[in-house]
Amino acid sequence: MHRLLVIMIVLASCARMPVSIPLPPEAAAALPSSCQQVIYVTAADDQATAGEMRLFERTVAGVWKAFSTSIPVLLGRHGVAWGVGEPALPAPRGFRLKREGDGCAPAGVFRITQAFGSGSRPEWVKLPYIHCTTHHFGIDDGRSRHYNQIVDDRETTCDWSSPETMMPKGGCYDLGAVIAHNPQNVPGLGSCIFLHIWQGPEIPTSGCTAMAKADLRAVLTRLDPHKDPRLVQWVLKQD
Repeated sequence: MHRLLVIMIVLASCARMPVSIPLPPEAAAALPSSCQQVIYVTAADDQATAGEMRLFERTVAGVWKAFSTSIPVLLGRHGVAWGVGEPALPAPRGFRLKREGDGCAPAGVFRITQAFGSGSRPEWVKLPYIHCTTHHFGIDDGRSRHYNQIVDDRETTCDWSSPETMMPKGGCYDLGAVIAHNPQNVPGLGSCIFLHIWQGPEIPTSGCTAMAKADLRAVLTRLDPHKDPRLVQWVLKQD
């Protein structure tokens, strides 16, 4: 009986340990030495609307090590398409490309540049922070010189139509982080990609990566701008 109890405790402990899932070799090889943190999101295939997230840090020996268990995330309502990141990796053969309004989350490697939220900056957030109000909008109008940027309409001359409010009903932007997809802000390649709170565990996004608020808080607590964090978003099955 004692032996069985020990085995059960060991198994329970193992279940809580981070699973060793390596980063994709091509993504790991492309990461600059300044990058010491990675959020790794995997989707089963390019039609998947949900995936798994793990947090990685680079050890002193240069090895990428997971320091979290799997975190469930939601992706675009139309799956995943290849995006433009930093570094800009070539799309795998046959992989569709990310476009504005396609409802796809971007695959690739992307900087995580800043956090945002509906309240004042939490003391546990290390990233640069935008306190969003009803005056803040994400610009998805390709004709605007502010395309793919968050603006304050009190400080910016309006040259856009149908912007996305950064204070949507439901609170999905009460906490989030900016993913530097399409960093040159090229019209039509996709705009305003974020990590944010999901609207429910079965409701996919318009192209962002969403998760439970508690999980997002844990992620943002860990991210450090001095470690040049990246999102690596990948599809496990590629034709």
